[in-house]
Amino acid sequence: MIRCREIGPADLAAIADLLTRGFARRSRDYWMDGLQRASVRQVPDGFPRFGYMLDNDGMPVGVLLLIYTERDDDGGTSIRCNLSSWYVEPAFRNYASMLTSVAQRHKRVTYVNISPAFSTWRTIEAQGFRPYCGGLFFSFPALSRPKSMRVEVVQQGAYAVDGLSDADVALLTRHAAYGCLSLVCRAGDGRGYPFVLQPMRKRGIPLPAMRLIYCPDVADFVACAGAIGRFLLRRGRILLALDANGRMKDLIGFYRGQRGRKYFKGPQCPRIADLSDTELVIYGP
Repeated sequence: MIRCREIGPADLAAIADLLTRGFARRSRDYWMDGLQRASVRQVPDGFPRFGYMLDNDGMPVGVLLLIYTERDDDGGTSIRCNLSSWYVEPAFRNYASMLTSVAQRHKRVTYVNISPAFSTWRTIEAQGFRPYCGGLFFSFPALSRPKSMRVEVVQQGAYAVDGLSDADVALLTRHAAYGCLSLVCRAGDGRGYPFVLQPMRKRGIPLPAMRLIYCPDVADFVACAGAIGRFLLRRGRILLALDANGRMKDLIGFYRGQRGRKYFKGPQCPRIADLSDTELVIYGP
């Protein structure tokens, strides 16, 4: 008997085995590490911690990982759900719609898909999703005009950072614990600009690159690009990719629209340059 149910802690080893079969490029350790991170992070009350599975006599034959986050949007609280890795064993594909229908049933939740394969775009759009990000802009930030700024690294466990709110500090330290590079770019007047970066996978990228995971506003990155670029250049990173909907006239680089498209469905359109607490950091690039 096939049923769709919430994934529990006792299912994690079998879920990792299933995902390893479904995603040949990912190791079992990759999935177990991500599931372990998911097991200890904060999740809004009433929502699943890991996602849902198709249960066939106690064994998972399908899985859809979900990452729920409570967010502060213009002073109000909203719930966002990152629809992450989806896989169903071939013999049970007729039941695949059970996963998506259960996972997307909350009307007040904004669902995002930040890594859709090109072949799934039409299917995603037929489910009511709309694109909010068209691709990636690959910038050469070290070529931006230099400004009088210094870059500081925020380590895991930091309790306060001058010029930043408690919420920003918590975000930076949390993502440092996930293995990201959390930075503060500080202007001459002492004002701090928070950033989270992550190394990109090298597949299809000819130069060492980082990805912008978080900043409060893309304009902040444009203002700090020169300082960040020189900081990264000393560490062997030349490119920095950020979500975009076309070329960015204030940065030197190139745009790729076939890579990095992202979709959403629900009441809140996600902001460009905010991939915090998504699959990219919980499970890894």
